[in-house]
Amino acid sequence: MQNLIEAVVLGIVEGLTEFLPVSSTGHLLLLGHFLGFESNGKTFEVLVQLGAILAIMLVYFRRLLDIALRLGSDPAARRFVIGVLVAFLPAALIGAVLHGFIKSVLFNPFLVCCALIAGGLVLLVVDELELEVKHTDATTFPLPMYLKIGFIQCLAMIPGVSRSGSTIVGAMLLGASKRAAAEFSFFLAMPTMAGAFAYDLLKSYKTLTFDDSLLIVVGFVAAFFSALIVVRSFLDYVSRRGFAIFAWWRIIVGLFGLAGLWIVG
Repeated sequence: MQNLIEAVVLGIVEGLTEFLPVSSTGHLLLLGHFLGFESNGKTFEVLVQLGAILAIMLVYFRRLLDIALRLGSDPAARRFVIGVLVAFLPAALIGAVLHGFIKSVLFNPFLVCCALIAGGLVLLVVDELELEVKHTDATTFPLPMYLKIGFIQCLAMIPGVSRSGSTIVGAMLLGASKRAAAEFSFFLAMPTMAGAFAYDLLKSYKTLTFDDSLLIVVGFVAAFFSALIVVRSFLDYVSRRGFAIFAWWRIIVGLFGLAGLWIVG
């Protein structure tokens, strides 16, 4: 029963944090560390991400279908798809090369806490800057801007930095409005998360075990529904109130994490 509750909590945390600029990887790593939760062959950790991926694809299904149907006749649709692929490419290449180093060296609770705090401070500063807004539509960024955002996203390979956080900050510094930056982080999440999931699965499929099938199903469902809530409400929230609450959350979690590591190790 305890493992089942932990699976629900971890699934909810995965869904709630995956698309917020707070680092889902960092939260799951810290929670798993302090709860002592680890599934056989890391199956839970790999497969629970799929719930969040399916959630965002469901919310954006109509827009994705519309873009797909217009690819043959609409240059703007083709340009946007190319832009997303261009933004995805740096993470795909660098992630494949450094995958082993990232998993073996950077997945460290102390480093995660430091990254959460540092990222929170950066987010606070950027949220308060009077940046010139040049782009209010995530589907019409210039192609070089998509590529620059893609390279900035690679900072999130350090657990605790946050994929969505780095994407949003990068887009805003390059002239995107808060809403457009957040929405593009959603679009870029789809190939990035799907690619990372597929790569993890390819690397670890020989060691995967479904002995914890119930835990996996529960975590998957929890991640799916919590991610749905976030995706449907996040854009409106940041358009009105910005990112300060997420920045402070990162800092608080990072500080509590450091305290926990100091007290219990």
